[in-house]
Amino acid sequence: MIRLPELGGGVREYVPRAEPLAVSSGGPLTSRTVFSAAHVVADPYADTTPDSPAAVDWDATLAFRRHLWSHGLGVAEAMDTAQRGMGLDWAGAAELIRRSAAEAKAVGGRIACGVGTDQLTGPAGLVEVRKAYEEQLALVEETGSQAILMASRALAAAASGPEDYLDLYGHLLRQSSEPVILHWLGPMFDPALDGYWGTTDLDAATDTFLEVIAAHPDKVDGIKVSLLDARREVELRRRLPEGVRCYTGDDFHYPELIAGDEQGFSHALLGIFDPLAPLAAEAVRALDTGDVHAFRATLDPTVALSRHLFQAPTRFYKTGVVLLAWLAGHQDHFTMVGGLHSARSLPHLAKAYELADGLGLFPDPALAEDRMRSLLTVQGGLR
Repeated sequence: MIRLPELGGGVREYVPRAEPLAVSSGGPLTSRTVFSAAHVVADPYADTTPDSPAAVDWDATLAFRRHLWSHGLGVAEAMDTAQRGMGLDWAGAAELIRRSAAEAKAVGGRIACGVGTDQLTGPAGLVEVRKAYEEQLALVEETGSQAILMASRALAAAASGPEDYLDLYGHLLRQSSEPVILHWLGPMFDPALDGYWGTTDLDAATDTFLEVIAAHPDKVDGIKVSLLDARREVELRRRLPEGVRCYTGDDFHYPELIAGDEQGFSHALLGIFDPLAPLAAEAVRALDTGDVHAFRATLDPTVALSRHLFQAPTRFYKTGVVLLAWLAGHQDHFTMVGGLHSARSLPHLAKAYELADGLGLFPDPALAEDRMRSLLTVQGGLR
């Protein structure tokens, strides 16, 4: 029994699960292309402050990527989950991309890496934004990784309307050597991206997004949509050109979107698959055999945990993701770059533990319980 603080106040007793779920590693997934956006592991002994450049434990960070690859998932590197713009600057992201790309080559893992403009630290014009994108795109392509063109805070600030997005994205797609993934990240993940594609009208923004793709379908492998709106994603994927994939980034509705309907389905590029990797892989393997019922039976129960981790303010979901990695034994501490381990309350973290434990996500439930007890004692005085 462990005493957990409740979200509404007070403390209650919880009996942890005795055994983890029985899941095993496996080969590549076949019916869907599935990426997990992966977190970074901080160096807890570095003498840093929240304003300092990120200090990363590279061994533990790369070990976690090997864990994802071992289950057949691809790694989406240097994305929002890795705290781009929230503790990890461009210098750190560039090093992360180089190291992870080399590791992917060594183990035969699939990798795609985020391309943005976060080396720009102040106001910038469209020319500076384009050059920043070009610099990052060149680095990612030099490593042999697939590029993910991420939404840019600097572009959102500099653009005067949809035409600026059409012009800049068209330029980048023309010069990319291989098809890329376009990423539309909503303001719930980053408030600075409000009005992306030149308008706050999502219907008009969708039209501009589709215009970019229609002009260069041979240079777009797929789109990653993170708007937490299942209806809009389904409508968008039905309008995509032939051969352009939709990678769901909807951490609220992913089971139904991946399962799909009679008109198609979404692939996946999800932050929630960082803690859910074993279950996500098991579910998609059921889908590989055509067993949609088993897929939904495995993945549907995980939605409560995902909705909890991604509740508003959504951008702080990384704190719960790293907590679960620590509790699962993938790292030895609960410290995050930029001090982001303090971004969620103790009751929120306790609920995340309870939901993950109920799913059997911890390979060693006793270790997870012991670590949760230590956190509750230090931060909440609970014994």
